[in-house]
Amino acid sequence: MTDPGRTTILRAARKAFAREPYDAVTLRGVAADAGVSAALIVKYFGGKEALFERVADFTEAAQLLLAAPNERLGEHAVRTLVEYRRANDQDLLVRVVFAAGKGDERALIREHFRDQVTRAFAARLTGPDAALRAGLITAQLLGLGAAIAIDTSGPIATADPGTVAALYAPALQSLIH
Repeated sequence: MTDPGRTTILRAARKAFAREPYDAVTLRGVAADAGVSAALIVKYFGGKEALFERVADFTEAAQLLLAAPNERLGEHAVRTLVEYRRANDQDLLVRVVFAAGKGDERALIREHFRDQVTRAFAARLTGPDAALRAGLITAQLLGLGAAIAIDTSGPIATADPGTVAALYAPALQSLIH
């Protein structure tokens, strides 16, 4: 997705669905936050339900994070997470943290994250406790993403992605084996 209008709409929708229950989110509100018309949202996404499904979908994140052989997966995942944040001013995974509340829509976001990210990592792992190790990997990636999102001008957010990967990835890689 390279269209800036779509990206702006998705960013606004992610914030809206993180802050409010599904029923309280309106296309007009998302449109106002994105600086576009509600009609443009309908044109791109087809309506509120389809927009929410797109917000709740982690398929692209999983594909990007897992696009390396297991021998380099830890370094690749860390570097990808950091570089994606810088290039897109948004995180690949952190939106799932805002789905910790009650509600069917938040449960759906958590379910998609578990199915599309954590289980995708688990499917790549060999050896015992693959599901547990995959959960620990995604927890570490979430922590890194949250740290960057919280302190956008801090040392983690501003460090060279290669340096961050060199320091952080060994912990992930030890879980991949």
